[in-house]
Amino acid sequence: MMDGSKLTCTGIVGDGCGGGREFIVACNILTAYDPQTKEEIVLLKNITDARSISKSGCIVTIECKDEIIKFNLSLLKKV
Repeated sequence: MMDGSKLTCTGIVGDGCGGGREFIVACNILTAYDPQTKEEIVLLKNITDARSISKSGCIVTIECKDEIIKFNLSLLKKV
């Protein structure tokens, strides 16, 4: 994320953890936003040079310049 913009992906309802929530990487932080409750929670900090974000099941994958981060929504930690 070179220009300070945010990366987002939306969880599909029924595919596992976080269905319907928006997952956002902005300012080196991964957050989850629930549009129904309007709540946003911080999931992970210190993400450097994020290039893309995707979600499959309970895993949010963030591709960075020098690493690939996998965050397990069920465990609420990097795996």
